Amino acid sequence: MDGFINFMEKHFIPHASKIGNQRHLIAIRDAFTITMPLMILGALAVMFNNLPIPAFQKFMSGIFGGDSWQGFGGAVWNGTFGVLSVFIAFLVAYNLAHHYGKDPIGTGVVSVASFFTLGAATSGMNSSGLFVALIVGIVVAEIFTRLVGNEKLIVKMPDGVPPAVARSFASLFPAMITVSIFGLIAAIIAGFGVEDMFAEFYALVQEPFMGLANSYGSALLIAFITPFLWFFGLHGANMIDPFMQAINAPAIEANNAAIAAGDAAPYIVNKPFIDSFVNMGGTGVTIGLVIAIYLVGRKNKPFIVVNNLAAAPGIFNINEPLMFGLPLVLNPIMFIPFILTPMVCVTTAYFATKFGWVPAATVMPPWVTPPIIGGFLATSSFSGAILAAVNLVISVIMYVPFVSLATRQELKKVNEA
Repeated sequence: MDGFINFMEKHFIPHASKIGNQRHLIAIRDAFTITMPLMILGALAVMFNNLPIPAFQKFMSGIFGGDSWQGFGGAVWNGTFGVLSVFIAFLVAYNLAHHYGKDPIGTGVVSVASFFTLGAATSGMNSSGLFVALIVGIVVAEIFTRLVGNEKLIVKMPDGVPPAVARSFASLFPAMITVSIFGLIAAIIAGFGVEDMFAEFYALVQEPFMGLANSYGSALLIAFITPFLWFFGLHGANMIDPFMQAINAPAIEANNAAIAAGDAAPYIVNKPFIDSFVNMGGTGVTIGLVIAIYLVGRKNKPFIVVNNLAAAPGIFNINEPLMFGLPLVLNPIMFIPFILTPMVCVTTAYFATKFGWVPAATVMPPWVTPPIIGGFLATSSFSGAILAAVNLVISVIMYVPFVSLATRQELKKVNEA
């Protein structure tokens, strides 16, 4: 194990750290982080409109004399998921420009203008245009931040002009050039007979990518890579979050649309699926480790001291006290259960959903929602809570032998001392 750890620290960790600190991935991650409250609200509004309880639906329709009560959820969706891609186009460009030390607000505004230049006003403002929004945000930031510093493109204003006005005119030509580039792209695409670029891109690129990410293999890879990176001290959740967020909103929206139409939800793997059934207690299903220590690790004083501090945060899926206090990072005894437990849990959750025993996740609870409650909210079903409880039991069973081994080694060390 020591040789493996040394090899990974020398050859793998430096490259993984560079990927984790890559500016475009950070810009995407931070953009989705800002919009997270809106996505949670939008998902809850859709759940409210489509709560699968006939008595509730009948009660609400009786009060309002029809389906007018669903206007609330529809209005909230329009202001959240309905314009999600617009927010992302702005925020990705904003974050990148901020990284470059250039005008972030101006860059974000130009990104939104470029996004609409491609035809987002007719379609693409919701999650179906998400991939295009990510591309536009990145490309605009790279072009505009380079042009805005070019002295040949600056419109010089006379002395005494307010600074805000001077800055506006300094970005006049860079903004015109950047937006015009996207206007040219839109004209070329239209010249090939494409009436709706966003619909075509969704069908040709985004939908197949989401289908690939929806496979069991992808779910297993997600469950593996996050704790694997964490074992070496890298924040695996943050590194994989841009990928998860790119498929998350479109998958939830497609699931809700399918259920509303009476069809089966097409996407199993999304963020609430991982959060509610795999990352219970945090990466590694560490709520199971907390319980296992209370069951068989009470004689291990270092473990129990850290566990007492980690139990309360663990209920809300925060496990940094365990990561660095126990520690789980570079802990050879805990390596096996820390890696394998989420892979087993994602397997049970994936096939329970695939076989129809549990509904697909269509609601995005806050990631700090306690285990089991999160499973119920994500699926709007008690079967989701039962699945989360089953995975919780599995995690405890998998951690118990290794906690017991660590405890025996600690007692032996104490006796020898």
